[in-house]
Amino acid sequence: MSTVEETIKELKGKIIATLGLLDVTPDDMKDDDPLVGGETGIDSIDVLELVMMIEKDYGVKIDSKELGAKVFASVRTLATFILQARASRA
Repeated sequence: MSTVEETIKELKGKIIATLGLLDVTPDDMKDDDPLVGGETGIDSIDVLELVMMIEKDYGVKIDSKELGAKVFASVRTLATFILQARASRA
């Protein structure tokens, strides 16, 4: 089972790769900074791509706008959500 810190690190790489963020490194993304509309320039279209990546890579669904707004608050909230969702299924 991954820890939140491990999942955050993994997610940063996947977010950068999924969205093709050329000028962003994992170190540029702060764990608790706003993920959407923050310095990374991630917008609502990007969020849709991330939702699909999370479903494919982690088997976790984000099936409402309200839930999306909550879990995409930061990389940390996203990692925590993924781990909790996976744990509740186990």
